[in-house]
Amino acid sequence: MSDTMHALQSQQQITKRLQAIHRRQRMGHAYIFDGSNGAGKEAIAFYFTKLLLCMNPVEHVPCETCHSCKRIDSGNHPNVMLIRPDGQDIKKEQMSSLIMKMTKKGYEEGRKVYVIANAERMNTSAANTLLKFLEEPEGNVTAILLTDSYQSILPTIQSRCQRISLQPMNRQESMESLIAQGVTTSMAATATMLTANVNAAYEMVQEDSFVQRRRLVLKLVEAIEQRSPGEALLFIQTDWMPLMKEKSDCEQGIDLLLFAYRDIVAVKAGLQSTIAYPDQLELFTRYSVKNAYSSLTVKIDAILQAKKRLHQNMNRTLLLEQLVLTMQEGLLFV
Repeated sequence: MSDTMHALQSQQQITKRLQAIHRRQRMGHAYIFDGSNGAGKEAIAFYFTKLLLCMNPVEHVPCETCHSCKRIDSGNHPNVMLIRPDGQDIKKEQMSSLIMKMTKKGYEEGRKVYVIANAERMNTSAANTLLKFLEEPEGNVTAILLTDSYQSILPTIQSRCQRISLQPMNRQESMESLIAQGVTTSMAATATMLTANVNAAYEMVQEDSFVQRRRLVLKLVEAIEQRSPGEALLFIQTDWMPLMKEKSDCEQGIDLLLFAYRDIVAVKAGLQSTIAYPDQLELFTRYSVKNAYSSLTVKIDAILQAKKRLHQNMNRTLLLEQLVLTMQEGLLFV
């Protein structure tokens, strides 16, 4: 089954909602589709785009065969634009170019649609440029912003968009699919925390770099829980940074660290949900006894704060050193 078909089947409540919007002809000028990584946001966005532009919709479902549907599939529809981050961010120049094209005469008649993937990664200038366009939209234009971090979108942009939250994908089914393909239970459990897309998860666990990052994060947990501050800081400098050279690598590492401490909380609370690191259950049980809930709360808050600061382009070595000290000393840096 293709990722698109899987997304449409998994998000039937959302597709029915979009069909109802089309049936009532109550199309808004801006939407935010939010959901976990791998939940099918882009597939649903282009399903909606087809529905908005389809020449022969059947019972408020795109026909998939008209000239418009086929051009959207091929990425060649002149009234449809997709914006992705240029490097780490979506930049003001990208947004200015988008708005110019959306307002330019000479395109085909009818609605224009633009989709912004990873919308939470718009830099401040890009977000403000988009905000002005959302406040004063020109013509028959629909914006679709995609994000797995709704809270990171500017509140002023949120207030001008209709929010459509995708359903969480069934993690257990994804794990079972990976295990059937020969992936270990532990690796399947970790990968499905990072993405609900089975194909993406399978590709991830085949990469040596991901396996190394997972191992490194577990060593960092050990350093935080069992070593002195000096040893933990040395670990950051000698082990962590050489393998976390890119910002995206460091972000994944921080996410994996967050999952580890959520596991420890889950074990302490006696929750039966599938943890991200089932192979570490015995060790995490010891850590759960050692840590009070208040201590674990400080540690998780520190990780979340570090992830936020990572996107503010703080020096990554300093960021991780501060994080380790905060987690060991139980005091949040402000």
